[in-house]
Amino acid sequence: MNKNVLITGAGSGFGKLAALALTERGHHVIATTETYEQARALQLEAPQLQVERVDITTSDIDKVLAWDLDVLINNAGAGETGPLADVPLSRVRRLFEVNVFGTLAVTQVALKGMVARKSGRVIIMSSIAGVVSAPAFGPYSMTKFALEAMGKAMRAELAPLGIDVTLLNPGPYLTGFNDRMVDSMWEWFGDQSLNGSEAELFRMIGQFVTTDQRDPAEVVQRMVELTEADTTTENNFVPVDIKAQLGLA
Repeated sequence: MNKNVLITGAGSGFGKLAALALTERGHHVIATTETYEQARALQLEAPQLQVERVDITTSDIDKVLAWDLDVLINNAGAGETGPLADVPLSRVRRLFEVNVFGTLAVTQVALKGMVARKSGRVIIMSSIAGVVSAPAFGPYSMTKFALEAMGKAMRAELAPLGIDVTLLNPGPYLTGFNDRMVDSMWEWFGDQSLNGSEAELFRMIGQFVTTDQRDPAEVVQRMVELTEADTTTENNFVPVDIKAQLGLA
């Protein structure tokens, strides 16, 4: 059965690719972007999509009340790296504003219609960084750990109301997101930072994360499967053996 699907952060990466894939399968996709420029570019590229500008950190999210949604894919997010002893708190606050508070806010709005109908699904884009943290990736992992808590609590709370909540946990995939996140700390980090002597370690970790990244089609396929599935599991790791690869299984 075709579904009405809202995907946040669809201007690029997983969100954009999933919007196109789900539309090809006959679903009605509302693809939202943070800026009007992104919205115009996406609409020109994919006129078959319903493209809307929705910054999830603003009152834009009130638009969601007008949409009859079967599935919400919380894909919008930001990345930030840097040692926690040094990272500017303004950057951490902004990261939480987008990844945690924005995600929760748009979910609360979307749930109003789902709860009224007693059906729906919420897919939360977490990460392998939501279950393991590493040097320099503390700021990002903090937000993803928070989303893990949000998703697990909501899954238990909303199941009796007919709403399914599930978490998607990708490893490193080649969308450009990881590269931008790894580069972000070098906008402010330097020799005078408290962890300045560890700069080479942080460079090595960043290189490890951004080398041999996988084809994002794997994650998009899982997003399609979760959208269409009758039931879901609490967490969905992609690739499925990523925890074993990291020695977490």
